[in-house]
Amino acid sequence: MSVIMTLIVPGDPKAFERMAQEDPGRIETLMERARSHGLIAHRFYGAEGKLMAIDEWPDAASFQAFFSESEPEIGPMMEQVATGEPEITFWKKLETGDDYGWDA
Repeated sequence: MSVIMTLIVPGDPKAFERMAQEDPGRIETLMERARSHGLIAHRFYGAEGKLMAIDEWPDAASFQAFFSESEPEIGPMMEQVATGEPEITFWKKLETGDDYGWDA
């Protein structure tokens, strides 16, 4: 079963959006690499002073391989928009019988 990965980091959501819009090739290159490592789904979200990525991966090892290979590109991007260290968490789906939406 796949895992959900959340990456939460203090930072500036508007600066991240600007960076992505100013250099879409940078993000596209990372997305291509992520897909080659098995990425199933991906979204970025922002809140006051925080950035969050939510991904679905086949397993934690797939994300870790992608992240390790992409550190030379991700590091400088995060230096531009992050104000602290990221917190990465892997989540597994719980079987609680109350699934709704997302093609439950």
